[in-house]
Amino acid sequence: MARVVLLAGASGSGKTSLCRRLGVPVLALDDFYRDGDDPALPHRFGIVDWDDPRSWDAGAALAAVRRLCADGAADVPVYDIPTSRRSGTARLDLGGAPVFVAEGIFAAELVAACREAGVLADALCLRLHPATTFVRRLLRDLAESRKPPLTLVRRGLGLARGEPALVRRWVAAGCRPCTIPEAERTLRDLLAAG
Repeated sequence: MARVVLLAGASGSGKTSLCRRLGVPVLALDDFYRDGDDPALPHRFGIVDWDDPRSWDAGAALAAVRRLCADGAADVPVYDIPTSRRSGTARLDLGGAPVFVAEGIFAAELVAACREAGVLADALCLRLHPATTFVRRLLRDLAESRKPPLTLVRRGLGLARGEPALVRRWVAAGCRPCTIPEAERTLRDLLAAG
């Protein structure tokens, strides 16, 4: 049975880059967003608030984590952020890895359930200065044409103001705050221990 490391952090904090650098199997929790035309989606800044947990399907994400832990593979959604909808599914196979990462801004939402199921290896949240994540997020979102530039700036400033409260919420949910180098050491140790 595999175990999961839940990796939370503000949008632009480096979660995806860290996982790529380590070559660890990754379940991208952003792929569990609800489609943009779902009438129940929350709104903020005049657009859908994609940073509100109600914009995300926690039940489906947890089911995928449990399947990966039990079976080592699962069919997971593929989400297209520019069009705000699922575009298909993909097979995620852990290839026998004993540990994988489930990363996204909502990772902390799964801590209690994963701990209760006995599949939690660790829960981390990346902590950077909000100005750093603002710049990183803006550059990434502009490069990927995620939304109109003015929307990205307005949204980014609001997110930067709210980032300290998010980190406090993730810590309260059971994540350990850490820097990118600290998270990298933790993940490398878990991978080595197998």
